[in-house]
Amino acid sequence: MEIKGKKAHILITEQEIKEKVRQLGKQIRKDYKDKEILVVGILKGSFIFMADLVREIEGKVYIDFMQVSSYHTNMESSGEVIFVKDLSGDIKGKDVLIVDDIIDTGRTLEALVEALKQREPASIKTCVLLDKKERREVNYDADYVGFVIPDRFVVGYGLDWAEEGRTLRDIYAVED
Repeated sequence: MEIKGKKAHILITEQEIKEKVRQLGKQIRKDYKDKEILVVGILKGSFIFMADLVREIEGKVYIDFMQVSSYHTNMESSGEVIFVKDLSGDIKGKDVLIVDDIIDTGRTLEALVEALKQREPASIKTCVLLDKKERREVNYDADYVGFVIPDRFVVGYGLDWAEEGRTLRDIYAVED
């Protein structure tokens, strides 16, 4: 397969993703027991993962979205975190689970968690589909991780390259 003129190969299949999302949903519900959970999806990349994940978490689940960005060039992080869209409601006293597509440098999630802690939630945890540990620049790890992947640029299942590739059912690694 090609995307934007570059070759890409399947890194994680649709079936592997489905199974991992099921496992994550069960673990999250087990950890939260009978609590209500406010799941906050980080737009745009997490929307497919989040939709599948919340259907696997039994019990009371509420959703909201934020949009934060640290990407200004095609394949490289700028290192600067920008808050584009805020939550639509108050999170004080709520159990919050932030869902994002990928963690690499860790700067975006770390900044987001620190900002949301100021709003006094009962608890705050993070869940990511993909983790590029090799790229970590800060000492931050997600509470729930689907797959640890190598330092490759990836598209599919919500992840994009300049808005292309989001609707692919598998996750593809783009060749250098």
